[in-house]
Amino acid sequence: MTVEIINKSRHSLPKYETVASAGVDLRANIDAPIVLKPLERCLVKTGLFMAIPVGFEGQVRPRSGLALKSGITVLNSPGTIDADYRGEVGVILINLSNEPFTIQDGERIAQLVVNKCEQAEFYLVDELTVTERGEGGFGSTGVN
Repeated sequence: MTVEIINKSRHSLPKYETVASAGVDLRANIDAPIVLKPLERCLVKTGLFMAIPVGFEGQVRPRSGLALKSGITVLNSPGTIDADYRGEVGVILINLSNEPFTIQDGERIAQLVVNKCEQAEFYLVDELTVTERGEGGFGSTGVN
């Protein structure tokens, strides 16, 4: 699969760092550092515009190291890039730590995973099939 991409950033194209990598890093493309205070969120632009093929989606996910070391994560995780979106890819970051965090230009802020995505066909019924779980919700399938 190929993804058409326009790169208006000052950084190289995203690439898989190893042969088994599931995602590619997205980098901040900003003119000045952004200081993200505790519990503050912001949209960080990447300078990337892409055409995800129909039948696929781009998932913007947190970087585990950034989350563990600094408490920075993607707020709407995973964020979805639809196949028909052609605008600039942006990442909504939030600081869940107790310390301010400075985002620098070129910093790896998230990762992008491209997955197959099917559209469901919905149809109205009067009843749903019965299952053992039934209407059991959060925490209803077992003990820790």
